[in-house]
Amino acid sequence: MATVSDRPDPPAAKPRVRAGSLLGTVPFLAYVAVFLIIPTLVVVVGAFAGDGGFTWSNVAALGEGYILDAFARSVALSAVTAAIGAVLGAVLAYALVTARPGGPLRRVVTAASGVLAQFGGVTLAFAFIATIGLSGFVTVFLRDHLGIDLYAGGVWLFELPGLALVYTYFQVPLMVIVFLPALDGIRPQWREATESLGGSTWQYWTRVAGPLLAPAFLGSALLLFANAFSAYATAAALVSQGNPIVPLQIRGALTSEVVLGQQNLGKAMALGMVVVVAVVMTGYTLLQRRTARWLG
Repeated sequence: MATVSDRPDPPAAKPRVRAGSLLGTVPFLAYVAVFLIIPTLVVVVGAFAGDGGFTWSNVAALGEGYILDAFARSVALSAVTAAIGAVLGAVLAYALVTARPGGPLRRVVTAASGVLAQFGGVTLAFAFIATIGLSGFVTVFLRDHLGIDLYAGGVWLFELPGLALVYTYFQVPLMVIVFLPALDGIRPQWREATESLGGSTWQYWTRVAGPLLAPAFLGSALLLFANAFSAYATAAALVSQGNPIVPLQIRGALTSEVVLGQQNLGKAMALGMVVVVAVVMTGYTLLQRRTARWLG
């Protein structure tokens, strides 16, 4: 005879989703559709559209030398600024973790990082031009009072070196924001356990904290890469001649005279950028999952 304990448990009731609870997501879904899904579809469809319908000519044109050079410069610029921003931002984030929790230093630096990470575009370009431009107050002061000419080797601010400096300005605070939670996830007990077992500080960082933080650090660096690779407004305001990177090449393809049969070349280049960013963000998501599993 079956007892009460032998009886199978009743199936768990599935949670019901009320229609009213979904209303709050409608504005978000509409925002995503208007500013992300629809523009992406326009780029994808336009990249394969020609005068006679479907064509591969737009995508095939991405093999042109000047376009490949623009992609190479964009990748190099993004990689360099991501590496510099990741290292400097990680050091600053570690300094915040070692400070007093909830202290004024952490609050001020975190708030400033949140603001400076979003400080870009024309405003940031103007700030650098007014500061270290050809007639910037720092440039004039160094030249007139200390005899130092910042532009003795050329007008570098309006070329790739200048873009690298300006991009690093907002990459560092962004790294602080995205990497700080991972550092907060490191438990003091792990270091105490290492020391109690006779481990040194070097062994702690190379065998305990380092492997745990590596996925978070690499994922944050990938996010910085995508952030720099997709930036446009700052470069457009700073670089007035030439199209050294892909976003400026797309601007030139959309605003200048279009070669017959290449009306949608700009959309093909945009599709190439979408593919690169999608690959990078996929890697970022996988690394974030690994980080959450270890530090969650």
